Amino acid sequence: MAINWIETITGSLKQKKQYRQYMARIEALPEPYGTAAKAFQRYIMYYAGITAGDVMLQMMGDFADLWERAAADGTPMRAIVGDDPVEFAETFAQAYSGKRWIDKERARLTKTIDSLAGADNGKGVDS
Repeated sequence: MAINWIETITGSLKQKKQYRQYMARIEALPEPYGTAAKAFQRYIMYYAGITAGDVMLQMMGDFADLWERAAADGTPMRAIVGDDPVEFAETFAQAYSGKRWIDKERARLTKTIDSLAGADNGKGVDS
């Protein structure tokens, strides 16, 4: 019972453990792969804005797999990310769908405008 209560407040303990495992995998990457993976991870976390823990963990696991394979094979950096690292990061993140932080803000904006439009029957302030 205590674990359920704690997880209600803090989130899934299993997901936190998986996140720590993912971070350890990234930290263990040899250079230059480790530095590149950390840079992409930072960008992807900002860009993706995914709030669903299971989707985020799947994306992170796949991301770590990619860099671990590249490091093991000695794949050149540009062969992985191409000429445009931003395009690579955004394309990678777009492959994962889930609830994003911006979805809440979109809903909030739409609700506000809908309520205002209802209050003035769709007329502008100057009408």
